[in-house]
Amino acid sequence: MSVPDQMHAAVVPGAGEHFRVTEQSVPAPGPEEALVAVDACGVCHSDEFVVQGVYPGIDYPRVPGHELVGEVVATGEGVVRFETGDRVGAGWHGGHCFHCEPCQRGNFLACENGQITGIAFDGGYAEYTAVPQEALAPVPDTLGSAEAAPLLCAGITTYNALRNSNARAGDLVAIQGIGGLGHLGVQYAHAAGYETVAVSRSPDKAELARSLGADHFIDASETDPSARLTELGGADLVLATAPSAAAMTAIHGGLGTDGQLVAVGVPGEPMTVDVQGLIGKRASVEGWGSGHARDSADTLEFSALRDISPEVETYPLDDVQAAYDRMIDNEARFRVVIEP
Repeated sequence: MSVPDQMHAAVVPGAGEHFRVTEQSVPAPGPEEALVAVDACGVCHSDEFVVQGVYPGIDYPRVPGHELVGEVVATGEGVVRFETGDRVGAGWHGGHCFHCEPCQRGNFLACENGQITGIAFDGGYAEYTAVPQEALAPVPDTLGSAEAAPLLCAGITTYNALRNSNARAGDLVAIQGIGGLGHLGVQYAHAAGYETVAVSRSPDKAELARSLGADHFIDASETDPSARLTELGGADLVLATAPSAAAMTAIHGGLGTDGQLVAVGVPGEPMTVDVQGLIGKRASVEGWGSGHARDSADTLEFSALRDISPEVETYPLDDVQAAYDRMIDNEARFRVVIEP
């Protein structure tokens, strides 16, 4: 595949400004970087960090996008993991230093010098992007690019949180929120063998939730989710995907003995916790981030194995502002993907 000199990219010129689709030079891969021709890039709520300038240290102009899938078309000096023609993806974790204490302990996600794709360097809202090799994961051929892209953020976040929890096959696991993350969480929970409960304030999602593998559906607009989970025996795990402190507060009382509420959605305000209730059950409330490239590879492989994919809406690069607005206005069902 020949690489042109110029490409199109969707640029955020400065904090609070609208996207501009511009023509600019194709980046040359640096040492230990691969140049990726982007086939698809998911539009994530975290891209608001770039658009609104609420993440510290962003240099503008910046190309967002941390859910990208494409093909390696060139490699820099020192790249040993990938070669031209390989199909790869990159997620939130954009690389690590290998040398700090967390890295020496293998905790790459906590790297003291870690990078974020689309924040520390230009991301996937472009025809090409250069990515550190340690941030790339191989993408199975059986996954379409538009379907694989959201798995590198929404997918890895829910899959990794579930598999790192204390829940075991047969346990009662509730997925709070059936949106961009939650509709994947239901699929992963079902495929992992949990007794899966979908919890939503939208009763019209009941049929969808059951088609994705939910054994039970709780309409939280009509039913107290904590009381219903308690009737079912108490949740061993609640995976909180909807970014609502009120929803998390309303459901954590449904945890069973040694139950966990693991938050992966980020509310804009603090949640209220019944500490006495937690103590009485030895229950806990905690959070989970996404994962590094090996976690992305595991997520993609499991998704291909069990035929798990997101529901997506696709847009061309020229319509990036409309795609972003649809996501930020919570109108998408369920993930928005740009195809440069």
